[in-house]
Amino acid sequence: MEIPPYLLKEKLLYFLKEDIQFGDLTSNLLISDDLKAKAVIIAEQDGIIAGINEAVSICELAQLKPIQIVKDGDKVSKGSRILEIDGKAKTILTVERTILNILMRMSGIATETNKIIEKVRKINKKIRIACTRKTTPGFRYFEKRAVMIGGGDTHRIALDDMVLIKENHLFCIENLENSIKKLKDQISFSKKIELEVENKNAALKGAKLGVDILMLDNFSPELANETINELKKLRNNIKIEISGNITPQNIESYAKLDIDIISMGYITHSIKSFNMSLDFIKKSI
Repeated sequence: MEIPPYLLKEKLLYFLKEDIQFGDLTSNLLISDDLKAKAVIIAEQDGIIAGINEAVSICELAQLKPIQIVKDGDKVSKGSRILEIDGKAKTILTVERTILNILMRMSGIATETNKIIEKVRKINKKIRIACTRKTTPGFRYFEKRAVMIGGGDTHRIALDDMVLIKENHLFCIENLENSIKKLKDQISFSKKIELEVENKNAALKGAKLGVDILMLDNFSPELANETINELKKLRNNIKIEISGNITPQNIESYAKLDIDIISMGYITHSIKSFNMSLDFIKKSI
């Protein structure tokens, strides 16, 4: 998952414009335009790095020289150097926060995703850990990409990726069976159909309708296991996804089930940013 450089730079320019507005008042008044410097970004914890491509692109947009030390997906330890930056000191100061915000947010997501995947794989290696659309408006691409860098699945990037019939859709339609027949007649062969269900009877009914994926939403591990056992005769090639209130504390109970996907809003909306800093290490005129 990587958009073309020209589209990436368009997104990054928006972030820079948001922070800079009409100029960096402090740096413009205090720092000489002739002062050049070298800065280094340092990891302040162990984890997975994500956002290097974005940091390098910002440097290039700002006419700074990035010296890449690690790449996206690398595991680092506390104290590791992540990226060095050469150029005008006032320019480094102007783009510092945008670079760090992106690196810290993406690395935090990648690190937590990877921790959860390692925990689940000790129990069940076939399960995919996926994120949801519970993302920060304007930052979805970067959060989804960070999940992927951490080893997770992006699920739907946007609403046009697949059909996902949820509780409020079911409230609005008259007949689910007829609606699914209509979907199969009208959508592309390349799009899958997923049905969210909230109880065992709905899951059993849904399995008979020929959907591609059943999402068991807010099921306890016990109810999910009971439902999955009853689905065995009906399941065929249907994938089973578990979602709803799944956390690092209870995920191991779900990992023991015969399922294909665990989707979690947690890995994009509730993680802590990765701790890192930018320090100047050299200056010259």
